Amino acid sequence: MGVYRVRDLVRVPGLLSLSRLPLAAAFPFVAARPGQALAILVAAGLSDILDGWYARRFGQVTPTGAAIDPVTDKLFVLTVAVTLVLSSRLSPFEVLLLSTRELGELPLVLWLATSHRARARRAAHPSANAPGKLATVFQFAAVTAALFRLRQTYGLVVVAACLGIFAAANYWRRALREGRVDARGEAR
Repeated sequence: MGVYRVRDLVRVPGLLSLSRLPLAAAFPFVAARPGQALAILVAAGLSDILDGWYARRFGQVTPTGAAIDPVTDKLFVLTVAVTLVLSSRLSPFEVLLLSTRELGELPLVLWLATSHRARARRAAHPSANAPGKLATVFQFAAVTAALFRLRQTYGLVVVAACLGIFAAANYWRRALREGRVDARGEAR
């Protein structure tokens, strides 16, 4: 366990994660049409929910999936953020606020991508982060408000940023706790 395998990319969870890449590529071309942009956001969100659920439900959690999922998430989010800044729907500061969770998680994502032991541990004990899911909901609401140029956008951005900080701290707490436990579940 803990080894990247190309074949894991063509299993259902891998394909669902990878589906966010063409969605990211399409987003800039539809951002001026809020309904279509929202449809792409919903499709990306559903693929993110379904890949994890499917992997856990059907025993297809793999180190490859644990690494590729956050990478495709970050690429999709980056594309949306740049598009919204370039179209003046969000300021760079608002994007920075919306990115608190991603920025806080980035060192963990890099560690997961480079550490055989971390990948094995993550694949053996997959779990969702409830604060992370809540932050995602508010990020989605803020981006939707920005697409439609609603006046509630900034308030939603601030709430998403606060939840993002809490979610990133929760990810760090969990990673540090898991780092103190060996493969048998015993404290080191």
